[in-house]
Parts: sequence; C-alpha cells; structure tokens
Amino acid sequence: MKPEQVIGAIGMATMTIRPGDTSVAQGVNDLPVVGSNQLLSLMESACSTAIIEFLDFGETTITSNSQIEICGAAGVGIEIHATSRCLGLDENILKFEVEVHQSARLIASGLITRKFVERVSFMARVAAETMMAEKGTPLKENKIASSLNF
Repeated sequence: MKPEQVIGAIGMATMTIRPGDTSVAQGVNDLPVVGSNQLLSLMESACSTAIIEFLDFGETTITSNSQIEICGAAGVGIEIHATSRCLGLDENILKFEVEVHQSARLIASGLITRKFVERVSFMARVAAETMMAEKGTPLKENKIASSLNF
C-alpha cells in the first residue's frame, strides 16, 4: 500500500445506543450513557472502513494506540456517527483522526494508530501465546502477539 493511496481516506460508522452499550451496564459508573469502550469501538470501525478497499489479500489492521477525548454523552436510543480520516502511513503504521457526533454535536474526538498484520500469521501467534499462557509457561518480554511486535 502506498501513502498516496490512503492519505485522506475517509471512513464512517454508525450505531444506535442500546442499554447494554451504557456505562452502567458495563459497570464503569452509574450513568446510563454510552460507554467509552463503545465510542472507541465505533471509532475503530470507522478507521477500518476508511482503508478496507486498499488492503491486500490476507492483510488486515489492528489498533496499536488510541487517544480519545470525551466531550459529551448520549443516552439509550440515540444514534451516533463516527468519522475517520487517514492522516498518514509510516512503514506499516496508519494514523487516523476520529470524531463521534450526535447530529452536529461532538461527543468524542481523538487519534488512532493501526498496524498492518497478515491475518493468518497474527492469529497463529495469538493461538500460540494463548496456549502458553494456559499452560502457565512464562512469556518472554517480547510477547508473541499482544505486544504488537510483529
């Protein structure tokens, strides 16, 4: 993938907040508003849709870093929309600016970086790391998959 192909690419994702999407349902606090993890998931989905057409066969991306600022809240039944814009590609790292809105009202904004991985190899490393953890085998400092050092 070439930088000129993806820089400026835009993605969108939408969700209607359900009771299970709220902070109270997730045990974060006692407020029936959309949980921060749901906001991040929606932002990640928008990032994925921005670049899906540019991925090679067997290639995908995973979130390696995220910074979000929550500016507002939205309750059950409200539809919210995330947008992402690819700011750059450096080696195998994509950087996105992201926002979540309820109509014109800003709910959250931030930056997300996503790393390219080969799907089969990544899942093989996850499986190996999981087996080692279940057997109680100490993992090295450079963990197989969870450290994102591929």
